[in-house]
Amino acid sequence: MSNAVDTIFALSSGRPPAAIAVVRVSGPHAGAALAALAGKIPGPRRAAFTRLRDPASREVIDDAVVLWFPGPRSETGEDTAELQVHGGRAVIAAVLAALGRIEGCRPAEAGEFTRRAFENGRLDLTRVEGLADLIGADTEAQRRQAVRQLAGLLGDRAEDWRRRLTEALALVEARIDFPDEGDVPDDLVAPALAIAHDLRDEIAQVLADERRGERLREGLVVAIAGPANAGKSSLLNRIARRDAAIVSPFAGTTRDVIEVHLDLDGQPVTLLDTAGLRESADPVEQEGIRRARERATHADLVLWVMDAGARGEIAVDAIADEFPAPAKWVVWNKIDSVSALRVKSLRSIIHKLDFPSYFVSALDGSGLDEFLPALSEHARNHLGSTEPAVVTRARHRRALEATVAALDRAAAEREPVREDVLAEELRLAARDLGRLIGRVDVEDILDVIFRDFCIGK
Repeated sequence: MSNAVDTIFALSSGRPPAAIAVVRVSGPHAGAALAALAGKIPGPRRAAFTRLRDPASREVIDDAVVLWFPGPRSETGEDTAELQVHGGRAVIAAVLAALGRIEGCRPAEAGEFTRRAFENGRLDLTRVEGLADLIGADTEAQRRQAVRQLAGLLGDRAEDWRRRLTEALALVEARIDFPDEGDVPDDLVAPALAIAHDLRDEIAQVLADERRGERLREGLVVAIAGPANAGKSSLLNRIARRDAAIVSPFAGTTRDVIEVHLDLDGQPVTLLDTAGLRESADPVEQEGIRRARERATHADLVLWVMDAGARGEIAVDAIADEFPAPAKWVVWNKIDSVSALRVKSLRSIIHKLDFPSYFVSALDGSGLDEFLPALSEHARNHLGSTEPAVVTRARHRRALEATVAALDRAAAEREPVREDVLAEELRLAARDLGRLIGRVDVEDILDVIFRDFCIGK
């Protein structure tokens, strides 16, 4: 990020044109910038209707509603102004150009408003990540999880854990530093160990959540695989309810993995349409098949699509062994083009399979009234219960696992307890919790977290 003493500004609302556009300004010159455009600074946290003028030419830019939030009681912790103008491209461009001509003001970088809120103590890192997840939420379940994280579901608990660790560490260090003082109790180690035991159990219980939070952020990954020309792309389009993949009667049309994100009854699902698996001399198709196998290998569910009208022996064992995905379904497609006798014959094969089978037609939608609810239910079960997940990112899990490891080592101390070793393990545990919420030694991860934020947030 550039110099934090600069005053930054950016469009914080959606892409124009729109009914209203919101321009935010934050930094030491925010008040001067607001006065230059609006002619005055309204009362704190009170909306005022005014006319904005270019400070250089005094030409009217727009009629606007402006707000003033003096620091530190603002979103960023700095003096902050907000300009609500009409959302036309020319209006926005004129406001941003006028702000850019004010000394000390510059356009904000991606995530810079939120980073200043973090650096000024308005948000901890878990809340920052919750805000990022809220912006990126595609489904209702993801939105609820992000709101809980933004409200401090993990951050507040981590702060409490860190406070209790500090108390335990203080007991041990008092014993180390003042062993002969009369007013220092002899047995300070036992209560410190008791705190370490309790914290270790609490954090371990939070970690024993089957990674529900991470799974919900990522969604259920479903790979649509199978032989060439079985109707995989048609099935993807039918599930997605739009033409996301090219459909052709010619085998080998899909050359690369097509990825589609969708909301399936409130559950986030990523569909992967993969190249048909067959022998091919075409190097481009060979690469597509290689990528198909690689992506399907890491999927949560593989839908093995078969042409219900295709003749020849059906290699049931090959279906079971093709991919190591934890769940596999066989989807018999094109049932609209086969006889009832053929469908009955295929159903007789089902008892040989160790995984579910469904009969559908991607062309006319037959069978989807059974298949789609089953897919939704599988996603719901995979992504976890309605109980809120505390840990939602791999970074959270790594920090808490490191904390538990340090507390395990502390708890392993037996009589005679090495007080210096115990103190060091408690310090390490507190350090890992501090990294989780961004209190210590996090410069190496800040750029990674903020780089995906949009400009103006």
